[in-house]
Amino acid sequence: MPIKLKQIFLFVLTPFICFSQVEEVNPPDYIKTINFKGNTPETQLPILKLGEYLVLEFDALNGKEEDYYYKIDYFNYDWTPSILIKSEFLDGFDNQRIRNYENSYNTYQIYSNYKLTIPNQFTKGLRVSGNYLLSVYNNDDQLVFSRKFMIYEDNVSVGVNIKRARDIQFIEEKQRVEIVIASNSLQLNNPNQTVKAVIVQNNNLKTALTNIKPQYTVGNQLIYKYDNETSFYGGNEYFYFENKDIRAANTGIQYIDLQDLYHNYLYTNITRANRPYTYNPDINGNYVILNIDADDPSIEADYVWMHFSLEVTEATEAIKGKNIHVYGNFNNYTIDESTKMDYDEQNQVYRNSMLLKQGFYNYKYVLVNNDNTINEGAISGNFWQTENNYKVLVYYRDLGARYDKIIGVGEGSSVNISN
Repeated sequence: MPIKLKQIFLFVLTPFICFSQVEEVNPPDYIKTINFKGNTPETQLPILKLGEYLVLEFDALNGKEEDYYYKIDYFNYDWTPSILIKSEFLDGFDNQRIRNYENSYNTYQIYSNYKLTIPNQFTKGLRVSGNYLLSVYNNDDQLVFSRKFMIYEDNVSVGVNIKRARDIQFIEEKQRVEIVIASNSLQLNNPNQTVKAVIVQNNNLKTALTNIKPQYTVGNQLIYKYDNETSFYGGNEYFYFENKDIRAANTGIQYIDLQDLYHNYLYTNITRANRPYTYNPDINGNYVILNIDADDPSIEADYVWMHFSLEVTEATEAIKGKNIHVYGNFNNYTIDESTKMDYDEQNQVYRNSMLLKQGFYNYKYVLVNNDNTINEGAISGNFWQTENNYKVLVYYRDLGARYDKIIGVGEGSSVNISN
């Protein structure tokens, strides 16, 4: 290729390389139970106030007591790389070894539990609000996994109200999020360009609605009363199980078996898409690690083979032979081979076995299309009555500024949904 053509090719290609959205990297099989701990007992998407501490935990099941290192990077509101250099968003140093780890105690499955707290001796804190990616590397500087988290400032109040959809086609299936942003002390210049809202349903960043601009302004308030632009399918309440006592069948568990490890067999679930909605309290897809009579579940909770099963009936013949997966925050809403269910033709049941740490878990079954898009309602159904959690993050980049702040966070629940 002539030099001139090569330069043109690189010029055209560079923006796609430099400004592509960053994606989280999923861990290998021997890394389990990656969770951020904040101010709530269950594990969920970490959205922390500037100055609050962050705790990342994960287990390594290979029994090698390997060293792991962490790096922190900063991103724009759309998860493209920021132009800020590390010293502008990080106080101290990253690329440090995770020094705090303990081996499991009194468990059938041997593992090492690693815990990273920020701020720490080397990483004093994070200087600015916005989007962050925490990446964990091994001794060979190979990326093991990465996770996103957000830091916000409390500069504006964010009101979140959940309504039924206005579109008659989706009035029984969708929920609409209305937002009011009030900026009493902060002057929001040219909000149509500088303010962007992101709506997250049930702590799942993969289904978030992004880059939502204000519909209109009243005084110091930005009003969002869209229909389609801020609507989510309601889905259904999550199934759940609890196995904090490893030696007995608990909530959702039909029977247990002890082989090399404990095996828990869940009751066979049914499809709910063609059934009436039934309220069933859940924790919106999250999970909590716990076990009975233990001081520290992080190292005393054991790993159990969980056996999931989903019945296929005449009313649900349409899903037979399709790609069905187990879905939830226990693996960051990831769809891969470990979550795929196999069809048992003889018993007309989908089955899956998964190694999970003791605790209380929410899960549901989803259909994955050939183009890898996820249909959450094909098996669970979509109902406007479903209790869902919504978080709204407000990003602001003032005219001439070099990064996107998160200036406020609002939260709402559809438990009191109205027309």
